[in-house]
This record gives sequence, C-alpha cells and structure tokens, in this order.
Amino acid sequence: LGIAAMVSIFVLWAGTETATAFFVRSIPIFVAIPFTSYFDSFNLWRIASGLIFLKLFFKNRKINDIKKAYQNIAAKINFQNYKFTFYFLVFFVFVFWSLLPADDFLSGVKRIIYLANLFLIGFVIYDLTKKNQKFAKELIKSTLIAGVLVIAVALLQLVSAYLVNIYEFMDFWANGMQFAFYGSQWSQIAQEMNTWFAYFGPQLSLRVFSTFPDSHSFPFFVLMVIPSLLALALVPVFKNSKNKPLKSLSRVRASFLIALLPIFYLFAILSGTRGIWLAVLGPVFILPFLAKFTKTVSDKNIFKYLGIHFIIFVILFSVAYPILGSSQFQIKKSDNQILSKRLRSILDLSETSNSGRLAIWKASAKSIIKRPLLGVGIGNFPAVLSQETEYAKAGSSAHNLYLQIAAEIGLLGLLGGIGMIWLILQRGFQIFRETEDYFTKIYSAAFILYTIWILFYSLTDAVLFDERAFLIFAANSAIILGIKAGLKENQRFV
Repeated sequence: LGIAAMVSIFVLWAGTETATAFFVRSIPIFVAIPFTSYFDSFNLWRIASGLIFLKLFFKNRKINDIKKAYQNIAAKINFQNYKFTFYFLVFFVFVFWSLLPADDFLSGVKRIIYLANLFLIGFVIYDLTKKNQKFAKELIKSTLIAGVLVIAVALLQLVSAYLVNIYEFMDFWANGMQFAFYGSQWSQIAQEMNTWFAYFGPQLSLRVFSTFPDSHSFPFFVLMVIPSLLALALVPVFKNSKNKPLKSLSRVRASFLIALLPIFYLFAILSGTRGIWLAVLGPVFILPFLAKFTKTVSDKNIFKYLGIHFIIFVILFSVAYPILGSSQFQIKKSDNQILSKRLRSILDLSETSNSGRLAIWKASAKSIIKRPLLGVGIGNFPAVLSQETEYAKAGSSAHNLYLQIAAEIGLLGLLGGIGMIWLILQRGFQIFRETEDYFTKIYSAAFILYTIWILFYSLTDAVLFDERAFLIFAANSAIILGIKAGLKENQRFV
C-alpha cells in the first residue's frame, strides 16, 4: 500500500512524459496491492495507467474545452480514413454485446473493465509520440530497460535452480515473488499446477518465467523488447552504409548492446515454450515477401540483416541443451536428453499437452459454430469446456488467441481485433518505407518481424491478454501508430 501511494504521487507530480517512461520501465515489476486478505490481486499498474491517462486527458483543459474536443471528434470521424477507430469500435461493440448470452455476467463486466484498463496507456503513448517524435526514442529505450530487468531476474532464477531444492525454490518463487506480484490466489494456483517445469518421467527442468506468472508470457515479453534492442544497437551498421551489399555490412561493428541479443534469445529458449520455438518459422517465411516490397537496396538489406539473427536463435539451442539437461534442484539427472525429447514432442499428437490442446481446439470450434455472432460471452471461455468461470484465473483458455476471441465475442469481434493488428503492422511498414531515419527504420522493421513471430505463436496460446504481455505489446503498437501519425502531420506542414 505504501508503494502504491508513492507511485501514485509520483505519476501525478512528474511530467506526463516522465511518468509514461517510468510506467513502461516498470511493467515487469509492478506488484499487487493487498487491499484485504481476500482482495490482494489488484495490480499497481492499473492505478498508475489510469492516473497517467486522466492526467493527460485533463491537462490544460477546462470542461468546455473537453466538450468541444468531443464535438470535433464526432464531427470529423470518417470510417474510411479512421480505419483503426472503426476496427476498435467493432471489437468493443461485440465485447459489450457478448454480455447478453454470458452465463456469468459479472465476470464479463470485470473482463471489460480489465481490457479498458489495458488500453489506457496505449492512448497516452500514442498522443505523446504523435506530438513529440523524439519522445518515441525515449520510450524505446525504456522498453529495453524493462527487458533487461526481466532478464536479470530470469538469470537469478536460473542460478537459484542449482542452489536450492525444489521445495525451497517453490517456497521462494511461489509463496514470495508470485505472491507479491499476483496475490495469494495465483500463488496457490502456481503451487498446485506446477507449470514452471518440463517433465519427462521423474526428471524435471526449470522453464524460466522471471517475474511473469508462467513461462508463456515471459518469452512473449522478451520478443517484444528485441525491436528496441535492435534499433539501439544496429544504427552504426546502416548509418554510413547506404546501398552497400549485405556482405560488407557484416564487417561494420554494431553497438555493444547487440551482445544482449543472444542472451534474450537464450532465455526465450530456456522458457521451454515449444510454441515460441516453432513460431520463429513465421517471420522466416514472411521475410522474403517483406524484402520484395521494399524500394531500395538499403531497405532490403535491413530486412535481410535482421533475418540473419534468426540463425543465432537456432544455434543457441546447442547452448540451451546442456543447461536443460543438467542436474537442477539438487536432483541428479539420469538422462540429459530432455531438450531433444521436448523438441521431438512438438510433433507427437499423443503427448499430454498436445492432445489436450487438440481437444480444446475442437471444443472451441464447435462452440464458435454454435454461437458465431456473440460467442459465449467475454470472460466466459470456461463455459466452452463446461467449467466454472473461476477456472479462467487458473489458465483455462483456448490455447489459441484467435479461437479464444471468436469463442468469447464472436467472429465479427475477431475480425475487429485482427483488423487492428493488421493496421498496426501496415503502419509499421509504411514508416519503414517513408522515414529516412535509420533508427526508426530498424525499429519498425524489427517490430513487424517480431510481431509476426508472436502472432504465429498465438496459434498455440492466448497469452496476449496476460497483463504484462499486453502492456508491452500495446506500448510498442502505440509507438508505431504515434510515429506514423507524427510523420503524416509533419508532411502536411512541409
């Protein structure tokens, strides 16, 4: 409660840009607020984002000014020109309408409030970057700082697996860290479900999760930080190498920050999330098409150069192999093949996780066919599996982002969500082609590739709606939309 009070005072007292940068850096370490022993999972980010949004909204505005602003917005909206607004409204209209068939109306309302809260910081970042393009670079630095914090905790977590037994590990990370970040209910679920380990018979290996509830949202966050890392590290490579062949770029030294990239990749592998491993094929497959639609040799080289880094990701499995195969939690392994077994299990349909996903996908598809327009109701996915709504807190989901949205709010709501993501990617590509600033070029190109990576991963998980994963995605997306809007305004006045 004391930390909540201090953070609230700070974001109100500091400038809006400072408060926003602070928020982005703190995404992975915001803690839960213990209002009562029964209500201790309300996270601090929800208060901080709300205060920052209200601060921006009321800044230098009187009531009459706000009224005029609303009237101007209503008069100017044209759905042909404001495509993002259109898709956003479609999505939320069906989110609200889906409450009509919902079995648990209250859970649906809570979910809507949660989603609205998640979107707030995106509006703030969009407004600030649109008005001040230099601030976009500061926010990009802030996302990297958040990523370094996450990796630092992940490293400590991995080291702890070699120093303590499984009971001491669970006591510290579940009863201590997870309790502080997510409250008592999730702490109990984490202990009972034990999703932080890869099991093969009596053997187990840690699946790194850092400050996140599980080892699925952790690599998602890491991938969303990498565009910031690449933008800050690779500018020296391209700055004075316009239209030079790709081979010559390999001789130009990048910033020392590039040393962080293999570390980020390695921990994404050590999360043990097979969907992340397999989804790297997404950007690899799309890369030639992106390069084809670029105008200049220099632009093509940026995409090709970024694509080469995916080879590093594959090579690092050889480093992860002995780590995952080593003895952890003071238990000696009789077999060090745990990584190769986990890789082979990707194609094993009889494997418990795979067979469970297939069953859930079938149930989700049947539910969508039965209720294609409004779904079962936002926040009511457990109803698809004939479970109690409270199972959503324990991770009951479609294990597929697109099936999850369609099952909860219907196919038209899904189209609204896909439309928003498509326009964000489109804006990113437009920025890449229009800007002459290499920092912005590299960031937008990397954002496209790594967003495609997580979109392919979303075929096997619905982790985007986990709070910290969504916040980092919203921050990056708002930066892209803000930069594009700023470029458009600058071109108008030139």
